[in-house]
This record gives sequence, C-alpha cells and structure tokens, in this order.
Amino acid sequence: MKQLSDADIEQMASCKFTPDTRAVNQSVRRNLCLGKLIPAKRAVAAKHVAIDLHQYTEEQAWNAIMRVAKSGTRTATIITGASGILHQKFPQWATESILAPYIYSFAPINNGSFHVQFMKQKHHE
Repeated sequence: MKQLSDADIEQMASCKFTPDTRAVNQSVRRNLCLGKLIPAKRAVAAKHVAIDLHQYTEEQAWNAIMRVAKSGTRTATIITGASGILHQKFPQWATESILAPYIYSFAPINNGSFHVQFMKQKHHE
C-alpha cells in the first residue's frame, strides 16, 4: 500500500484528493485468478470427417488418424489410395496398434478408402 505523504494529507483535507486504486484493483484481480474461474469452451468435434492421405508419409498419416480418433469425431472416410503402403498399413493400425481401442468398426468403401466408426470418447479434461 502507498504511504501517505504530507501533501496527500493536505489534499485529502481540502477535498481534492482522489485515490489511485489501479494497483489495488490489479492486485485483487490477480489474486482472484479470474481467467481460471471460467473454463474454456470445449471444441465440438465434427460428426464425420474425410481424411485424404494421398501424399502423406506414414508418420503424417498416423498422426492425422490419431488426431481424428481422439477428437470425438464419430465417423470418418479415410482415403488411402488403392495402392501403396498406407492402404496396407491402415487395417493393421486399426486392429493391432494403440489406435485399435478408438475404433468401433471399419470397412473398405472401395479399393482406396475405408469407412471408420470411432468409439465415443469420454471428455476428462
């Protein structure tokens, strides 16, 4: 708190004194942590997304699929292309990796894409 000087006391006695409350207000706001009292709104996941994995590396494809699986999206069309490593890898990932618990079911749509249904995610943030 501010120490009152003789000049402050004289101003108060003459009714010209206006206290500076900015520092007090800032301190109170800081101590109340007002930004933490209101939780951030959770982003609403799309019900269905399409992921085109053409030109993706295995790592990029894995990261994109995991992001969608964890997002709360319920279904996805995953386009791997008819040939190539991603078309072979996706069924393995969906059944034998840490991605498997996120997937309720998957089925080929055609020779180059899959329809995927994800498990409902519980938000515990």
